[in-house]
Amino acid sequence: MSDTQAMFEEMVGRFSSSAANGLDAVFQYKLDEGDTYFAAISAGNCALEKGEHDEPSVVLLMDNQTFGEVLSGETNGMQAFMSGRIRAEGDIMLATRLEALFPVG
Repeated sequence: MSDTQAMFEEMVGRFSSSAANGLDAVFQYKLDEGDTYFAAISAGNCALEKGEHDEPSVVLLMDNQTFGEVLSGETNGMQAFMSGRIRAEGDIMLATRLEALFPVG
C-alpha cells in the first residue's frame, strides 16, 4: 500500500455519517505526487475509490505535504485554501464541509 493510499484510508476511517446527513457528493482529490482518489458520499455512507470520477461535485488540488498536514490537523484546511495551498474547482462550498465530514482526532 502506498503512503498516499494509507492517508486516504485514514481520512475515510474518520468519516462522520451524522455530518453527511442528506449529502450526496463526490470529492475528487488530485495530489501533485501519487494517484488520484475520490470519496463518494451518499445516504450517510462514504466510499473511497482510486482514480477519477466522471462527474465530481468538487475537485481539490494540492501537494502531498499539504494533504498530510490537513489530515493530521497541523494545518487548517480553510487556511490552506485561503493561502493558495489548496485549489478547488466545482462546488467550492462543499469543501467547507470537509472538516465536519472527516474530523481530526
